[in-house]
Amino acid sequence: MNAHTLANAAYGQPNTAQKTPRSAEYDVIARITFRLRTAVESNPQNFADIAQAMYENRRLWTELASDLSGSGNGLPDTLRLQLLQLAAFTSRHTDEVLAGRAEASVLIDVNLAIMRGLSGKVDMT
Repeated sequence: MNAHTLANAAYGQPNTAQKTPRSAEYDVIARITFRLRTAVESNPQNFADIAQAMYENRRLWTELASDLSGSGNGLPDTLRLQLLQLAAFTSRHTDEVLAGRAEASVLIDVNLAIMRGLSGKVDMT
């Protein structure tokens, strides 16, 4: 092993270690939202790609709901309840999209709003 390999093994990627939980959540939501938006906008006729992206988005919201439901979650109760309601809405709306009765763009909009909140760029007007 050379010095470079040893340094990489010892210190890894320093930017990853400095991420806050908030920025890590933002990154995950952004990645899944990008996949969802790409699937919906690039080829709206490709149901398999849309269904896969919808599945990933549902998994994200299921994980968020699980975290929000836990006693260790430090968010205020009112915000936790609102986010849990969004998680439930996302699940129901996903079913509607997959059944062909609703548009996926609503789910993209929900994710983008959450990303704005996580980034601190909330427009209150």
